[in-house]
Amino acid sequence: MSNYQEIVNLNIGGTRFSTSWHTLTWVPDTFFTALLSGRIPTVRDETGAIFIDRDPNLFGLILNYLRTRDIDLNNVNVRTLKHECDYFGITPLSRRLALCDEMTHSSCGDVLFYGYLPPPLSTALPNTSTVRNGNGCSRKNSTASNTEITVNRTHSRNSSLDLRTVGRIPSQDQLSRCGRGHSRAASLGNADCHKGQRPPELNTWPDNSKVHIIKAHHNWVVVAYAHFVTGYRLTDSCGWYVVFQSPVQDSVIERIALNAKTGGGGTSGSNNSTGTDVMLGIASGPLVKLWAFSTHSEPVRRTLIGSFNLGVRIEHLLFVGPQLVALSGAGSRSKAGVWHTSTQHWQTQDVAHLTTYDTAGSFLLLGTATGAINYIDMQKFPLRMKDNDLLVTQLYKDPNLEPITAISVYLTPKTNLCGNWIEIAYGTRYGSVRVIVQHPETVGHGPQLFQTFTVHQSPITKVSLSENYLISVCSEYNHVRSWRVTRFRGMISTQPGTTPNAAFKVLALEPPTAHPHNDCGPYGEQDVEQIFIQKVIPDTDTLYVRLASNGKRVCTIRSVDGSAVSCFTVAECEGALRPRRLLLCGHRSGAAQMWDLTAPIDRAVKPASSMPSGEGDESPSTEGGPTPDELVRLLSGCDLDATPVPQSPNRPIQAP
Repeated sequence: MSNYQEIVNLNIGGTRFSTSWHTLTWVPDTFFTALLSGRIPTVRDETGAIFIDRDPNLFGLILNYLRTRDIDLNNVNVRTLKHECDYFGITPLSRRLALCDEMTHSSCGDVLFYGYLPPPLSTALPNTSTVRNGNGCSRKNSTASNTEITVNRTHSRNSSLDLRTVGRIPSQDQLSRCGRGHSRAASLGNADCHKGQRPPELNTWPDNSKVHIIKAHHNWVVVAYAHFVTGYRLTDSCGWYVVFQSPVQDSVIERIALNAKTGGGGTSGSNNSTGTDVMLGIASGPLVKLWAFSTHSEPVRRTLIGSFNLGVRIEHLLFVGPQLVALSGAGSRSKAGVWHTSTQHWQTQDVAHLTTYDTAGSFLLLGTATGAINYIDMQKFPLRMKDNDLLVTQLYKDPNLEPITAISVYLTPKTNLCGNWIEIAYGTRYGSVRVIVQHPETVGHGPQLFQTFTVHQSPITKVSLSENYLISVCSEYNHVRSWRVTRFRGMISTQPGTTPNAAFKVLALEPPTAHPHNDCGPYGEQDVEQIFIQKVIPDTDTLYVRLASNGKRVCTIRSVDGSAVSCFTVAECEGALRPRRLLLCGHRSGAAQMWDLTAPIDRAVKPASSMPSGEGDESPSTEGGPTPDELVRLLSGCDLDATPVPQSPNRPIQAP
């Protein structure tokens, strides 16, 4: 066709369009120039029109642009239209749409963005020639050669790390050109972990240097990579800065625990003698290493307190006060191990069929598959040192002997006065949710069964009892039920009683066992509004923050550098002028990003708190999790054939 005014008839997805040859070809090097020049074979319908199997509505917008060189974007999804422009090769319009999209997304984040901790400038590799003996327990004393390290601190004058010292936030192209990552597989269960190092061209940063775990305590954050951990501290004057880095571990780090003890200068930013001591536990398989970092003066002093062996793979690592606790739910071989700071002693004990746990003050409560709830009082820990036996005491037995799969302890405000006001909510494998209480009038008789709810048809995976709500989550795609709790003088009451509040789902297509550090929650102290963090698909840069009481969406979080979120947690940071609830995200790029949720949670809660209480008065908001459009967009990058299948009520649930 050589006549610029020749009419071209098109059939776009069943809709007829007629235009001129010149209109379709004035932009060079497009789909249409190739089509009309014969470089692309054509398919014609029964009328002779050229058939193109694309969206006719979007094509109409593109054709109007080719006619008028202008476009109306009212009620138009810019990203979808840009995708069509890229398909047809309309570069001028595609560039305009890309700019429009960038106007709503910034590498500096939105108003909730609180800080950015860049990836390490160099990745630490394990010394594969060193062979460690993993059996038994060993303890090392502090020496000048292995305890003193000088840390290069990078200061910032705002809440985020000063990016001028480390460069701008890396793009995906820059990430692909970064240095090679760790020599071992970055994630557990990777099929390549036992096949040796992969070819160099496949060792890209997102695969091998992603953040595995992120934890926070007080004004400290630790970021765990495959073989080492980096510690950051927050001060009001300097923001976040690097304080320490752990030694390189031979094995992939699977669990970490952080305990920070603040002193008088913990938030002043000064380097006085009242700084902050940090204890860091690192677990790989059955082995635990406990480190202490002294930050009282320069240089930071690092001490290996000890290396311990639980005998079975560690599934949970935590601090109860100053005591380090390691738990494993390995069926009949389940164990609990405790390191007591004052006695400098490590003890282990078999706790058969351990399935779940919770902490309350100095108490560690353990749920079991036999229906029993046991507890360990850490304050009485030294009393049984001679026979090396933990004080594991049975507190309660489920009346139906149903396996306990989730547990939550609520200490009423008067607990500190008399020590007897304890309320416990727990869930079972068969979907039951029960509340047991021990009030002053029940002293000597143990906790008494208070309420039972049998609304779930799948195993309970989470339960939370707070001041105002009882929240339970089952394994059917994180189906949530919430009840409003009535209290009288701080104690749970039957008048008017616990009333249903909301039912919704926190859909997550990643199996909980695939990545235990992507726990949806609920997060938050028991005297404040708790929240869920919804990560719909495994590889996504988007998280949805929702109220745990009714599922209402608080805000939507998107990665500022476009990298996928690999792990996350929520913590209350005490290093700022006032406590803030921060969402801490580790990313496949190796960076950590922080978001301040304090203000949006307050705004989301205010309308609910002003409403009169009553049954069902907080029905789920129409905007909770992702909308259908958002969900379809997320699922476009997910293999649904690989998603988990909801567990049936009779299918055994794995221990946490």
